[in-house]
Amino acid sequence: MSKIDELVFLHQVAAPCHLAILAESIGLKTRIVKQVSELEPERDNNCFYLIEQEGAALDSKGIPLLASRLVPHVPVALYQVNREKLEPESALLLGIRGLLYADQRMDLLLTGLRKMVADELWYDRTLISKMFRQLVSRLDSTKDYSQDTVAMLQMLTKRERTIIQLVSSGARNKEIAHRLCISEHTVKAHISSIFRKTQSRNRVELLRWAQTYQSHFELCS
Repeated sequence: MSKIDELVFLHQVAAPCHLAILAESIGLKTRIVKQVSELEPERDNNCFYLIEQEGAALDSKGIPLLASRLVPHVPVALYQVNREKLEPESALLLGIRGLLYADQRMDLLLTGLRKMVADELWYDRTLISKMFRQLVSRLDSTKDYSQDTVAMLQMLTKRERTIIQLVSSGARNKEIAHRLCISEHTVKAHISSIFRKTQSRNRVELLRWAQTYQSHFELCS
């Protein structure tokens, strides 16, 4: 990952952004953005985005919808996270770099910021160990797949794996386009490619395929 020049905080509540103040206290450059329309991920190549969970529109796993849209473009972490309202496993699999909880001590928040800026993940060690064991288990299980199946899994791009996850969650083309910041036409093109690579004729067959192999390509993405 490129050197991080700036932390961009999406902070839409009226209260001051205390985390940004903490970041500045350790010499990190920060920028606070109040409106989603002010974000420019296509230009912020060397920025690290921090999205506040509190007050954000969330998916069924407790992840801000905006974070899902930004992950393919810039490094993203969540802050002011409510432990009761988020599934950390889903955040990790989506590509979120770390979670800063609302009830964490100041020293842990600062450590988390430093680690993530240094291109490290910031999750509970128990969770990381659990996910690593699952990854090893899934990788070991590939020996039971046919060569054709392994080749099929390897052909899928990261974007296609993301779209399969969204399709599996029930998202339609318009919603997928909105969440990934692409056109519906591009979504249709991706889905056509996915159908071809997974040898699926329609979404029903793709869902059946995903139920069999999704845990593998999620963990390998």
